[in-house]
Amino acid sequence: MRLATAASAADAAHASGKCDAALAVLRAAAADGPAVFTTSFGAEDMVVFDLITRHGLAIGIVTLDTGRLPEETYALMQQVEERYGRCFATLFPDARALQDLVARDGTNGFYSSVEKRKACCAVRKVQPLERGLHGMRAWVTGLRAQQSAARAHLAAREADETRGLTKYNPLHDWAESDVWEYLRSREVPYNALHDRFYPSIGCAPCTRAVAVGEDIRAGRWWWENTDAKECGLHPSGRGAIRLQEIS
Repeated sequence: MRLATAASAADAAHASGKCDAALAVLRAAAADGPAVFTTSFGAEDMVVFDLITRHGLAIGIVTLDTGRLPEETYALMQQVEERYGRCFATLFPDARALQDLVARDGTNGFYSSVEKRKACCAVRKVQPLERGLHGMRAWVTGLRAQQSAARAHLAAREADETRGLTKYNPLHDWAESDVWEYLRSREVPYNALHDRFYPSIGCAPCTRAVAVGEDIRAGRWWWENTDAKECGLHPSGRGAIRLQEIS
């Protein structure tokens, strides 16, 4: 019994320490504002969403509706509005750019080549993101270092030299178990697809469930033969600077 109690206390202390550290990063982002958090309503993003709203931080929240999201993601967006209120803005692709993309590449042209897939991501995700980041100084994300090899060196704070702002990653050092402990202990809503072996969720045509033992991002653009599967929202190599070194 004493061993169980000690383990429970250690787990609680670990979780509390993770939350305190994440909050410190979020407060630094708010102080560096104007700040915005971009969410796709994945598990990690729901942790960040809950922390921002629970603590009333001065960080705006936006999401990107690509027009091809799974129904489960729209259902979660409704749940979030019911629980937290209408506290996030939704950005959409430019109608003309989308029309030109489909006319050129077809409805599902992204399956035919990496170049066409990236072109689709650019119109549906990257361009709306640029509008959401316009005028911002701080960009908050739900990225974790353990999500992929490309993110292995993720820091709490990074300089995005291309966009001229600072990216804040409050969950950079969280494990997947930390994310789920937070969500379940606080009954935070999450995407139902996570319970069907979808650890990483994007657009419906570009996301599948993963098998036991597969990488958590194996279900994203699974038809592509590449280890660096990114959509262009978070390209690597932008001059990471650790938060504690500059705070």
